[in-house]
Amino acid sequence: MMQVGALPAAKKRFGQNFLVQPYIVERIMDAIRPDRQDVLLEIGPGPGALTQKLLQALDHLTVIELDRDMIPGLEALAIPGQMTILQADALKVDFARLGDSDKSLRVVGNLPYNVATPIIFHILESVERIQDMHFMLQKEVVERMVAAPGSKTYGRLSVMIQAWCEVESLFTVGPGNFFPAPKVDSAFMRLLPCKPVLLTDCLRPAFTRIVTSSFAQRRKTIANNLRGIFSAEQLQSLDIDPSCRAETLDQAAFFRLAEAFAEQGSQQ
Repeated sequence: MMQVGALPAAKKRFGQNFLVQPYIVERIMDAIRPDRQDVLLEIGPGPGALTQKLLQALDHLTVIELDRDMIPGLEALAIPGQMTILQADALKVDFARLGDSDKSLRVVGNLPYNVATPIIFHILESVERIQDMHFMLQKEVVERMVAAPGSKTYGRLSVMIQAWCEVESLFTVGPGNFFPAPKVDSAFMRLLPCKPVLLTDCLRPAFTRIVTSSFAQRRKTIANNLRGIFSAEQLQSLDIDPSCRAETLDQAAFFRLAEAFAEQGSQQ
């Protein structure tokens, strides 16, 4: 484990929990398996435990770090020209403009738990550029992302993220592998964008509206949550039982609902 005394102070406002266990870093590298020519982007490198390993495996690495106090330490890890450091908020970065426009982006990061989900959906706005994403997140959030219909953790986040990507939880990481130790378990996950993109630009607003409305009140039936959008007869015509609840519907059902809703809007 890295020497805690050598680490910079973690800042609560940035949600910083630095990965300090070399074994976990090696497991991450095994999961990513970077090629030297990859256009790889690391979000939130902090003191650079993973960054050091990535630099050994890549010809060039781009990192996004919000905390300006981390920048000098990161600069010291690379030889000139080997690393591009963006001191920026990942939520404000245009991922479509990063790196070589002819190559797909690979993204990895230990994301602050308070902004992890917004960051992922922000990156997905440039999904055509993304080859894959690997993130360390709160275990509970990962469980919701990978959840299947009918499970207690299946909900709006499950449906929305699975509309964009194949989602896989790779391994769990305990609090003791970080400094300071978080109060929850973490999990390392993989996101593989669907090819071709299923959630097209024209369908996205309708899909978001339908999914949000469907899970607005989990105890209510789909007919009640979508009242004013679809009648019971319309739901039946889409092969959806009006008395069921949203958490029982699979991805295909939500796409049917979104497509029907989008078609209604185009006819008005």
